[in-house]
Amino acid sequence: MRHYAILRLSLALFLLYFAWPYIPDATTQIEKLFWGVWLGFLVLVIGGNFATLLQISYPPVMEQHDKWKRRARDK
Repeated sequence: MRHYAILRLSLALFLLYFAWPYIPDATTQIEKLFWGVWLGFLVLVIGGNFATLLQISYPPVMEQHDKWKRRARDK
């Protein structure tokens, strides 16, 4: 189920592509705070998906369903 992680990474990078030109335009503190939090969340999303791709962490529960079927079938 690695393709889900690749799709989520692609979506995150797509959103970054559109947001990047607007980040330097932030002038007030609230705008800078918004973009800081947004970029922090983006880093967490990218890091989590890379961890799934590199099999450092377990995939989400909805993606583990096929593995349980295979294990039950093999018994």
